[in-house]
Amino acid sequence: MNPKNLGSWKHKLSNTQQIGGIETSILDNGPGKGTRIAWINTGTGLRYKVVLDRGMDIVDALFNENSLAWISHAGITAPQPFSNQGIDWLRTFAGGLLTTCGLSSMGPPNEDETGSKGLHGRFSNSPAELISIRQPDIFSEDLSFEIVGKIRETTTFGPSLELTRSISGSLGSAEIHIKDLVINRGNTRTPHMLLYHINCGWPLIDEGTRIIWNGEKQGKATDANNTDFNIQHEFTRCAAPMDEHAGFGEDVAFILPKADANNRVVCGYANDELELAFKISFSKEQFPWLINWQHWGKNEYVTALEPATNPPIGQAAAKENGTLIYLEPGEKREYELKLEVLTGEKAKEFKI
Repeated sequence: MNPKNLGSWKHKLSNTQQIGGIETSILDNGPGKGTRIAWINTGTGLRYKVVLDRGMDIVDALFNENSLAWISHAGITAPQPFSNQGIDWLRTFAGGLLTTCGLSSMGPPNEDETGSKGLHGRFSNSPAELISIRQPDIFSEDLSFEIVGKIRETTTFGPSLELTRSISGSLGSAEIHIKDLVINRGNTRTPHMLLYHINCGWPLIDEGTRIIWNGEKQGKATDANNTDFNIQHEFTRCAAPMDEHAGFGEDVAFILPKADANNRVVCGYANDELELAFKISFSKEQFPWLINWQHWGKNEYVTALEPATNPPIGQAAAKENGTLIYLEPGEKREYELKLEVLTGEKAKEFKI
């Protein structure tokens, strides 16, 4: 069923939710008890869970019977806003289709004259202020939808960054559109770093799944600790679970991605056996870096493609090498991300 095919359903429905839309609720059990969420159903087989209390990040994401995202052992936990020391971030990391890292520091724990910063920053432990929900409307034949919220990273007498996030789409389209607007609401120049941790898992990710990107590998891609598998496959194939990735084992590529004529970067994954692919696109100007994280641990089987303003080296290192972004009071930065599911021949033909 294609909701965009008006002739197939006009005058046959009483409620748009019969096709899809946005449904909010609160988790009532387990470590995520009390956490606000929003399920979004696109009417195409693509449905996903926005966790309002975790920076409006996306955790569960499915297409028909297939999961697209990797979910950690912990899954969704309630936000812990002060979990920003050392590697505390890992205790509440749900994995999920999209975990946002930043807004002022991302990468490993680091410290300088302004204080200590934990792994990947405070954003994903920050609840959103829900601003609006716009549902699709079968009666006006407007099948678009949108949910908007604000997330703040702030302290009295210190930096104050605000992100307004819009997640939108349309019934009948297997796409997720994310627009983020970051504003420095404070009265001092403030550091800014941002990374989208897009974590995919089985069955989309399986042995032999193609990892699709185009660019030049830098830094960690040449790490002597990389597994023989990645030395052979150059970060273009998914491996079987491996003992080398037990615990903190991983392979990581820092990539300077190549853009098309419109300055857009395309990357993603394609499982040819399932005829299922996941396509990611973003602006090279907004995100000049792409990270491929691979962790093929047994029972922790995940890979991520991560558009980023900087490599994940931490605020102190970015400051030291002169690449750290600063936002002046009132200055704004916009970011856009498009996530799309491809099936059948389109999935098998997905390449760059």
